[in-house]
Amino acid sequence: MTGIKFDELEIFYEKLAESIDRVGEKNESLFLARLAMTMANEMSDCKKTLKCIEVAIEDYN
Repeated sequence: MTGIKFDELEIFYEKLAESIDRVGEKNESLFLARLAMTMANEMSDCKKTLKCIEVAIEDYN
């Protein structure tokens, strides 16, 4: 997978962390699901979105 520049990824990570804090622990899962669906829709590529899921879940099995 190709990616964005490290400094841009860091900006994304900071905004994500701030947003998770803002919605609170109770809404964290719902927020992340909504974010994932929004980003998948923006990508408009089912194969890429499925690959992202596989990459994200790699170390949990």
